Amino acid sequence: MNLNRLLTEQRNPASEGIDAKTSLEIARIVNREDRKAAESIEPELDAIARAVDAIVDRFSRGGRLFYIGAGTSGRLGVLDASECKPTYNVPYDMVQGIIAGGEKALSRATEASEDDPAAGARDLRERGFTGTDVLVGIAASGRTPYVLGAIGEARSMGAVTVGISCTPDSELSRLVEIAIEPKPGPEIVTGSTRMKAGTATKLVLNTLTTAAMIRMGYVYGNLMVNVQPTNEKLRVRAQRIVADAAGVDLGRAAELLREGGDHVASAIVMGRRGVSASEARRLLDRAKGRVSAALEQETETVHG
Repeated sequence: MNLNRLLTEQRNPASEGIDAKTSLEIARIVNREDRKAAESIEPELDAIARAVDAIVDRFSRGGRLFYIGAGTSGRLGVLDASECKPTYNVPYDMVQGIIAGGEKALSRATEASEDDPAAGARDLRERGFTGTDVLVGIAASGRTPYVLGAIGEARSMGAVTVGISCTPDSELSRLVEIAIEPKPGPEIVTGSTRMKAGTATKLVLNTLTTAAMIRMGYVYGNLMVNVQPTNEKLRVRAQRIVADAAGVDLGRAAELLREGGDHVASAIVMGRRGVSASEARRLLDRAKGRVSAALEQETETVHG
């Protein structure tokens, strides 16, 4: 594809002459254009939902979610993956991010590494990717060789493949099973896809992992009941979660957490059902960790 024809490489009429604007005028233009990033997600919700269903299916069978990208796209994938463990207390390897050029590319640009499709396939294999996993390729232009090479490798294994790009009918979209194409339009600074394209991509990634973790039962109501109270801020948050979910005051919430070994879900079940910590754990085990399902179980069935 001719690079000049890509949507992400077009000049934006809204920012013509922006170099002669005041700081406030520049900020207003950027803000108006940023709104288009959020608006570009709605037409892609059906595709996003299909991707979430595929991720949940693979998670339920022991599979994992991998992101792969170069430059800004790779950094966004690594960021989203790294935040799943502390937010939902899932294994570190359940959601993984791979960036062209490796860890050094997180803080220093290594654009040349994105041109090698074989490197994408190699990096995927070296991370232990298998056909039971899901690969989400991220490329604003939809044409990054590193990403396309990894997608081809994943397809050869029989894995689920998803593509996120910000240009219509991209090479990436044609290669994957599920294509997600938010189209926020040309950038304020021509070709600077760390801006609207990056924002749209981050919104999609947020939705994929958040929706998947909710579907997996790691959220009760809208509370992150798998949070680990490993510092003072998180201990306070855990107490508030238990208090809200169990309908108790903060003092009682702290007691329930202590009795439940700082396990938030157990503390909620203990408070709501009036059971011991061990009983709460058994209920949660039977419910595969889902608080709502644990609360609905008959306690006596655990003993029977």
